[in-house]
Amino acid sequence: MTGTERPIRPRRTTPAARLIALVTATALVGAGAPARAQKEKGPPVVRDAEIEQLLRDYTQPILRTAGLAQQNVQVVIINDRSFNAFVADGRRIFVNGGALMESETPNQIIGVLAHETGHIAGGHLARMREAMASATTQSIIAMLLGAGALVAAGRSGGADLGQAGAAAIAGPTIAIQNTMIGYMRAQEEQADRAGVKFLTATGQSAKGMYETFKRMADQVLYQIRYINPYLQTHPLPNERVAALEGLAKASPYWDHKDPPALQARHDLMRAKLYGFIERPDGVARRYPPSDTSLAARYARAISAYRFSDPRVALGQIEALIQAQPQNPYFYELKGQAFLEAGKPAEAIAPLRHAAQLAPNPALIQIMLGQALVATHDRVHVDEAIPMLQAAVLREPDTPDAYAQLAMAYGQKNDLARADLASAQAAFMRGDIKTAREIATRAKARFPVGSPGWVKADDLASLKPPQNALRR
Repeated sequence: MTGTERPIRPRRTTPAARLIALVTATALVGAGAPARAQKEKGPPVVRDAEIEQLLRDYTQPILRTAGLAQQNVQVVIINDRSFNAFVADGRRIFVNGGALMESETPNQIIGVLAHETGHIAGGHLARMREAMASATTQSIIAMLLGAGALVAAGRSGGADLGQAGAAAIAGPTIAIQNTMIGYMRAQEEQADRAGVKFLTATGQSAKGMYETFKRMADQVLYQIRYINPYLQTHPLPNERVAALEGLAKASPYWDHKDPPALQARHDLMRAKLYGFIERPDGVARRYPPSDTSLAARYARAISAYRFSDPRVALGQIEALIQAQPQNPYFYELKGQAFLEAGKPAEAIAPLRHAAQLAPNPALIQIMLGQALVATHDRVHVDEAIPMLQAAVLREPDTPDAYAQLAMAYGQKNDLARADLASAQAAFMRGDIKTAREIATRAKARFPVGSPGWVKADDLASLKPPQNALRR
């Protein structure tokens, strides 16, 4: 498992800055932000071959039923402990690690994914942009007129004029907010109905979806007593849960259970997340030594390799392999433990076996490539290069693959390709300035007009975003 971290620092904003931000954001959403050539930094993401494969298995039947099988919709795991899932475009469903950890059954998280698929199938993001565009023009004009009145009041000292200007600014802002919140509430109801429809069409129960939203409703019920019911981005919990319960119980699959093998994989996924994210005391509380299940042993083995004696961890991992000798991810864990213990040569065999067993081994092959390169053995480096090249074709947004390619080329003294791969790694990390600098150097090393020269020229010619220029 790998992850990216990006600290988020809260910033204080003045009322004027908030007003400008609101007008700007509304206009951009209404008009559609221009496409940019550069890669921008996003939220902290968790990459893991085992978890991503399980989520693919969860979503593929839903996406086929929704008519989205050809759109290459991916589930992206956010490194956040809270329970949340959302869509930001028509090809990615974002789900927090906390949502996976808190879902006790496959059916519960599948219900959430079905709901988010309903948003994509319904074109809700595009419709939201249209709704905001229609509500924006007149509101912006009114706000600008209000701002002009405030300026005039400041110059003349007129209190009444200033109050009128403030009201003119606040009125359209509240109107936009109420319009958009009402629209979002309707979309959530539509996504619920679509999610139940998709689950029923695939022979799955909507009970997990109902259980999840019921639990969330119970958690926020007290808070909502004191909030304006209209100012909810979702329908009121009691109303929404009641409507969802009726839809879900009408399905002939209401009492349908998850297959035991799928539940076992789900338990392993949750154990893996707890093992990697929680500290040892938290893992011990959730998976005490008295729990001898495979999932509990998995969590304890991960925690041991991260925080304890590597020899103890390797013994626990070996026991997992003996229990499931065809599980590729136990071999992957063994290889990762060796690699992070500074023993890349010993990591090669288990990682190679994991890549052979895994249905989608690209992420494992990147780690195997890292182990091969770290040995500084010419034969291993020669093996790593085509493996990493193939991996980046399947995982083009993974900076680690390009970084390992750069080191492999560097060991072979192929400085042009080493620089190009380093520039690509920087680009994928969102570091446009570094990507341009290294790409310029790579471009000078390649023959003019060669494929490498063209790629380097593309990166060297990138224009950073305007906000980056002002930093």
